[in-house]
Amino acid sequence: MTTHKIATRKEWMDARLELLAAEKEHTRRSDALAQQRQQLPWVKVDKNYSFDTEGGRATLGDLFQGRSQLLVYHFMFGPDYKAGCPSCSMIADGFNGFAVHLANHDVQLCTVSRAPLAKLQAFKQRMGWSFPWASSLGSEFNYDFNTSLTEKQQLDGTVEYNYRREPAWTLNGIGDSLTKDGEGPVAQIAATTGTDVATYTRERPGMSAFVREGDAIYHTYSTYSRGLDGLWGSYQWLDRAPLGRNEQGIWWRRHDEYEAPARTAGETCCA
Repeated sequence: MTTHKIATRKEWMDARLELLAAEKEHTRRSDALAQQRQQLPWVKVDKNYSFDTEGGRATLGDLFQGRSQLLVYHFMFGPDYKAGCPSCSMIADGFNGFAVHLANHDVQLCTVSRAPLAKLQAFKQRMGWSFPWASSLGSEFNYDFNTSLTEKQQLDGTVEYNYRREPAWTLNGIGDSLTKDGEGPVAQIAATTGTDVATYTRERPGMSAFVREGDAIYHTYSTYSRGLDGLWGSYQWLDRAPLGRNEQGIWWRRHDEYEAPARTAGETCCA
């Protein structure tokens, strides 16, 4: 027996129209935030970053692939990882579909990680992805854009992430999500990458935007942590599902790690 409120169609419509007004206000606020985001001042990138790509060594300018705008997703895949972060993998599952549309609108999408290129290529093949993925191993790119940190920074408490200074690293201090035994959501995710919590959390998720005018490249925007929610396509669908995100612990996996859902009797749709 459901405990959720049950209504007549008219009662539902009244409630829906009230929600619609709130949704429209949210949309207008989102449009205003997008404009504010685009009005941020630009910072010229003077450092010569280099990357390993499928086409060989590349500069930051090369990652634009002839377009004027570049969006970089900082994918958590460190040199010691055995596999990419499952959360980043879930986000990246949507990239194949819209990367081609972005590319035809003068925007290049590229994923960047610190793992060696061979590891990235092997994981990319496993996942069936086709979007560009560059290795920044040996470059300061991830460190300069606050998505990688050193062990010393972690221990000294000099980490800047999501526009705030983090305290010195302790096992119990990773996002208040670990228990005193080193178990919990972060530890569970770290284990799926073949690392421990300290190693896993020396990489962080984020996205950064760049623009090129002539020979000059400018950094325009970066976001981290919950700022990435809008890029996490599955969550946009869950937020519209009857039970919402309905999360209890870590439920998501890399897409080839789910068990096939059981079929009910007579189920044929999408078979």
